[in-house]
Amino acid sequence: MTDQPHLLGATEIRDIAGRLGIRPTKQWGQNFVIDANTVRKIVRLAGVGEHDSVVEVGPGLGSLTLALLGAAAHVTAVEVDPALAAELPSTVESLAPAYADRLSLVAADALTVTELPDPQPTALVANLPYNISVPVVLSFLERFPSLQRVLVMVQLEVAERLAAQPGSKVYGVPSVKARWYGDVRLADRVGRNVFWPAPNVDSGLVSLVRHDPPETTASREDVFACIDAAFAQRRKTLRAALAGWAGSPVAAEEALVAAGIDPRTRGERLRVEDFARIAAAHRA
Repeated sequence: MTDQPHLLGATEIRDIAGRLGIRPTKQWGQNFVIDANTVRKIVRLAGVGEHDSVVEVGPGLGSLTLALLGAAAHVTAVEVDPALAAELPSTVESLAPAYADRLSLVAADALTVTELPDPQPTALVANLPYNISVPVVLSFLERFPSLQRVLVMVQLEVAERLAAQPGSKVYGVPSVKARWYGDVRLADRVGRNVFWPAPNVDSGLVSLVRHDPPETTASREDVFACIDAAFAQRRKTLRAALAGWAGSPVAAEEALVAAGIDPRTRGERLRVEDFARIAAAHRA
């Protein structure tokens, strides 16, 4: 199709919200994107094409949804706010009628979603509420193995944490767990003025391209438990930090040595592959 969907501007977004009696709520972390160039950038950086089925979490009033419909074969929108969920199909039918059959709507809390309608998603693209951004990304990667790419807009601090490298001050649990699933990078930064209402912080676009998890005899659950333990007391050596997880400091040291890790090392220096080796050694 050559006729692309009409994208929403600031006035239209406020008009729709006003007609519905909607005020963005802090409870659901709602900050609506009012800049068409920003949603075009998100779609471009996500690499969404005509063969992709996209899942969008938190479509809100449809700013990004409309742009995704113009690029992807299908969009499944997951929306927790009943009023917004009810309005989205009408917005699409009004502004992009030729693309309406590409949209599926799931009216639910994204953190509770375990199944999505076909076609199964190949990409997660979303402007995520700040308070649930990391759990949504990790849970969707776990539950939907068909996902090959992620491009999400989150609070800049969260974006930097997800994309952090070992040794960085902000490297932590989200950084390591995200790399279990794929290669992660900070794709771009986004200012506050593209949102209504404007948040108190800047945002960042995080890209993840899925790869196979590290080769290990340990389960993902075992590896993630090891990661959690290592960063629960991040200033302690791994021998001390992993003592509770392993059963004792001695058991932690034995697992670390077997994995080729100096027990005096701190968790912030390790890659996800290192944690996979430690978990496997502990289970051996």
